[in-house]
Amino acid sequence: MFIKSTLAVAAALFASAAFAQVPAGYPADYQKLIDGAKKEGKLVVYGATDSKATQPLIKEFSALYPGISVEYNDMNSTEVYNRFISEAAAGGNTADVMWSSAMDLQMRLASDGHALKYKSVEASKIPGWAVWDDQAYGTTFEPAAIVYNKRLLDPKEVPQNHAEFAKLIQQPKFKDKVTTYDIEKSGVGFMFMTQDAKENPNFLDLENAFGVAKVRVQSSTGTMMERISSGENLIGYNVLGSYALVRAKSDPSIGVVLPKDYTLILSRVMFINKAAKNVNAAKLWLDFMLSHRGQTVIANDSKLYAIRADVTGETTSADLIKQIGKDNVKPVPVHPIVLQFLGPAKRMAFLKQWKETAGKK
Repeated sequence: MFIKSTLAVAAALFASAAFAQVPAGYPADYQKLIDGAKKEGKLVVYGATDSKATQPLIKEFSALYPGISVEYNDMNSTEVYNRFISEAAAGGNTADVMWSSAMDLQMRLASDGHALKYKSVEASKIPGWAVWDDQAYGTTFEPAAIVYNKRLLDPKEVPQNHAEFAKLIQQPKFKDKVTTYDIEKSGVGFMFMTQDAKENPNFLDLENAFGVAKVRVQSSTGTMMERISSGENLIGYNVLGSYALVRAKSDPSIGVVLPKDYTLILSRVMFINKAAKNVNAAKLWLDFMLSHRGQTVIANDSKLYAIRADVTGETTSADLIKQIGKDNVKPVPVHPIVLQFLGPAKRMAFLKQWKETAGKK
């Protein structure tokens, strides 16, 4: 009995000591933040990242800060936004941290006053375009890709830029065989397409090409890749490249192109809820996600493409920039400028044009 209780006390002291460790290079008073998070003992995150990719991050965070349980709620990007808005309006419990690939929806929430102003100790280690007003932070560096079926497309047919893609899909064999996001239901899909409208001088030609092909729309990356892999669809547009490049390594049917004229880069935006119940734990989570340790997990285990330039691994921004070319990389900024198409009038006008061109059946 005595031995058991002694071991229990020793284990408790060891856990406490492990928990108390301030990461190297952090300010000494960071200990107060750790102690506050320990008292809270919980963190609630709403995210649009697959649970499978998030689990290694939760595991590493728990090893660094034992005693804080992370409740991760996996939804699509539109659901993340709608659930938070409705819960916040009702004054009930909601997320401590919001993390989504729909950068425009995240920036709407942040600029509408839902984000806590917190200067992360890691803020200087990520690009300037990925931080807004110490409130919203980009955490990844993920390309919008063209994905195709390698078994059913001749290598000579594979488009290398947006103009070649638009020309290709107007061929009769691509009718009903092209897929992209449903931009009415997918937040990230709408954002990618509106960014295309800004970057591509021939965007209307692209929309009309989708109409000729009778494009098939989906609300998730996974569904698009399944249909391309099976041959039900031959090619997909603006597919989230982080998922596609990882899938291509294990699926011989999947081919991936990062367009040579320009490749849009998405960064999953994270912010702390201004009314967070577990605010200290939320700050620890944000700092961890931007830290070298967290970004290394993102690059090697979650495979979402680390945004930090000093991280090495399987999926990093440095490797991607080398592959695409610095001048062809077009990051979507973490900034209210991405809200351009979210106003009701502009959104309706954009969707109307999409239906009249790409959506015609």
